[in-house]
Amino acid sequence: MKSYLSLIPISARVHRRQNRMTLLCIIFSVFMVTAVFSMAEMGARMEQERLLEKHGSLPVQNLFNSAMGQSLLLIAAVLFLLVLIAGALMISSSMNSSVAQRTQFFGMMRCIGMSKQQINRFIRLEALNWCKTAVPIGLLLGTFASWVLCAVLRFIVSEEFSHIPLFRFSIVGLISGIVVGVVTVLLAAGSPAKRAANVSPVTAASGHWENARTGAQAVRCAVDFRFLKIETALGIHHGVSAKKNLFLMTGSFALTIILFLSFSVLINFVNYVMPQSASTSDVDISSSDGSNSIPGGLVRTISGMKGVKYVYGRQSCLGVPAEVMGDTTVYGAVDIISFDDFDLDCLKKDRALTRGSCLSKVYGNSGHVLAAWDQNSPLRIGDRILVAGSELEIAGLLKYDPFSSDGLTNGKITLITSRDTFTRLTDVEDYSLIMIQTTGDATDEDIKALGRAAGGGYVFNDKRDERTTGTYFAFVSCVYGFLGIITLVTLLNIVNSISMSVSARIKQYGAMRAVGMDRRQITRMIAAEAFTYAFWGCAAGCAVGVPCSKLLFDQLIASHFSYAVWRFPVVNLAVILVFVLLAAAIAAYAPAKRIGDLSVTETINEL
Repeated sequence: MKSYLSLIPISARVHRRQNRMTLLCIIFSVFMVTAVFSMAEMGARMEQERLLEKHGSLPVQNLFNSAMGQSLLLIAAVLFLLVLIAGALMISSSMNSSVAQRTQFFGMMRCIGMSKQQINRFIRLEALNWCKTAVPIGLLLGTFASWVLCAVLRFIVSEEFSHIPLFRFSIVGLISGIVVGVVTVLLAAGSPAKRAANVSPVTAASGHWENARTGAQAVRCAVDFRFLKIETALGIHHGVSAKKNLFLMTGSFALTIILFLSFSVLINFVNYVMPQSASTSDVDISSSDGSNSIPGGLVRTISGMKGVKYVYGRQSCLGVPAEVMGDTTVYGAVDIISFDDFDLDCLKKDRALTRGSCLSKVYGNSGHVLAAWDQNSPLRIGDRILVAGSELEIAGLLKYDPFSSDGLTNGKITLITSRDTFTRLTDVEDYSLIMIQTTGDATDEDIKALGRAAGGGYVFNDKRDERTTGTYFAFVSCVYGFLGIITLVTLLNIVNSISMSVSARIKQYGAMRAVGMDRRQITRMIAAEAFTYAFWGCAAGCAVGVPCSKLLFDQLIASHFSYAVWRFPVVNLAVILVFVLLAAAIAAYAPAKRIGDLSVTETINEL
């Protein structure tokens, strides 16, 4: 052996299994950053071509002043920072546990003359050695992911993304991936390298590094078990006594929550850009002048034709004099639009109604209606409106105005009634619009037959080419794919970190088994340690994740969609908190079972 550094590849082969989690964390970090920045560069190139076509020249300032350019920069910067922090915490946590397990190895190196500087250099170079494998894999996966996403945008979405480049290597993405991989590893290696270098040869060689490090604190402050069972109190003490390990483990849990809430905003963004409604039609038949001139019998005729799944119509009466009686009485005109039962059912499926709305009151010939609403609308649930001599009560509010281009009411009052209620108010039975949803196997010949049935006196509009269902699911699948990677890697990291933390204390647990602690108590103690990390991680994650979610919502959605309103992410928080608790339980189970299966004689031998 020419140098002590020759031990690095040997150590990597010997500890291949323990290093898997660290390698996966590096790959995950590089993959995420490469994919995000590659997509950002491809988007910038697409915007560059659009501006060239529009203006004939391209000042750089125009590119970055455009809405898309600023959105791309913001998204890339936020995700870069989050992934960098997440990667550093995950890798550092894994390396700390790995170093703790090899205390005796570093002790022997110190005993034969290795200095603190050499220990420090050894660990840093060992960490960089992982980059030789992990960084190229992350770059390849990130580049491939960006190619797939660009192809989806160009061939499925087309239109706005018709100029996005295909199968291009992103210099920005590759450099960013390499930088984040190397920087993350160097940041993560700092703390474990310093800890290993500061341990004296005698203490390290004895294998009681963790005991020596926390023993003084344990002597000064004994474990308080007046209110908890001794095993639970010991587990909590193990979790909070090692401050750096507590910070790293808490950070892993917290980053999971922050990243989950941040990426969940992208789901909302897709929902606003490509809204999916259960009432979206494939074919429309409308009157040429907007009047209610389409006979109701046409609905019955079309409903029995081949290729038809649902048929439903709407009636409209605009500018009807009305008197709104709420906090103050308002006189003016309202627009009244009828929905068939299927159309009303879709409002519930789409979750288009505000909290407190009662849709069931609107069906049939009733005195209740729905109203379009936005933040500036004066209408409230329970307000009464006098229309055509009949008093109507608002039973529910829509979250936006579906009949305006920007989703805002702009001071206009639009009422939605059932067909029976509309007929009673206006004495109109015919339709102004008939909408048709076709079956999946509907042919062009079936659509032509619908046109012939409608006749030539109406506007026939085949909208099947305007479907965005496939594009929507492609975007959502990508976002959920990132979320899946985040949660999977975090779960594996937590399980691996707690497992190695337990392994580093194997002699302590051996002593406890030797003096009479049974398997159930060991399990409770490890579970208490895991849930201590989870508790503080949930607290930190919620404190940072919720404001981060609102910030991204305001920048990506509220600034472009005036009717968008941020709401506290109760459901998303519930989902991720359940996941965190489940991850803690899984993380505690494996090491607890491993130690519990050891016989007392085996644990005594560990001493």
